[in-house]
Amino acid sequence: MQSVGASIRSASRTARPSVPAHNVPSSSRVFQLQGVQRRNVSLRLPNFKSPVTWLRESLAPSVRQQNTKEEIEAARKQAAEKDQLSVFESLPTITEGEAGAKKKTYTEHKYSTSNFKISHRKLNMLGRQIAGKPVDSAILQMMFSEKRASKRIKSMLVVAKSHAVKLKNLDEQKLVVAESWVTKGPHQFKRFDMKGRGRAGIKTHPHSRLHVVLKEGKTRAELRAEEREKKLKRIVSAGIFREDVPIRNPGPAWAW
Repeated sequence: MQSVGASIRSASRTARPSVPAHNVPSSSRVFQLQGVQRRNVSLRLPNFKSPVTWLRESLAPSVRQQNTKEEIEAARKQAAEKDQLSVFESLPTITEGEAGAKKKTYTEHKYSTSNFKISHRKLNMLGRQIAGKPVDSAILQMMFSEKRASKRIKSMLVVAKSHAVKLKNLDEQKLVVAESWVTKGPHQFKRFDMKGRGRAGIKTHPHSRLHVVLKEGKTRAELRAEEREKKLKRIVSAGIFREDVPIRNPGPAWAW
């Protein structure tokens, strides 16, 4: 029986058609990817890379090639001919002459403090103290003032001076506090005030703010020079020749 079974198995092997052996089965991903690539080439579609290759190429460190100025200008001209420029590149360019003509010149800078708890009468005293003075002198006055609001006003003057110089191109040496005024705050808080003998009143907590206007005025040297000229004009000396002018400030009677 064993010999008969062995002869039957050998006969069945010889009767099978010969099939070429493959190292990789036909249903593997390699053959599927190759088939997709052949189809993309025939249909002129972009080839899809394997995930491992895509990760290796996208995450690997590389040096970015920078385009030259000539290449950038050529690409911009080509895009301009096709009317494909971006919104930012299609803006009209402003020449230096036009920019200088449209540039606004400022003559003053207005600034103010925020609303804080203080009476407008008390704050007005500090506003009158700094009005008409150079900014540096006003800051110095607030540095040595004993008022509670002086620190807040000093900080406001420093910020206003910085904005006037950097944002509005005003001369730092000529800045003067031309105007200063005080306004009441939008909300005057009122509270219940209990009094004796069953009476009551309303307690008001005032809020106010200080406004200033900085302008370019005369420097201290110019003011001293003007004052000196005025004093020199008051000096009247005896001339070489007799003046044929009427007597100035005549008295009501003789002088002896």
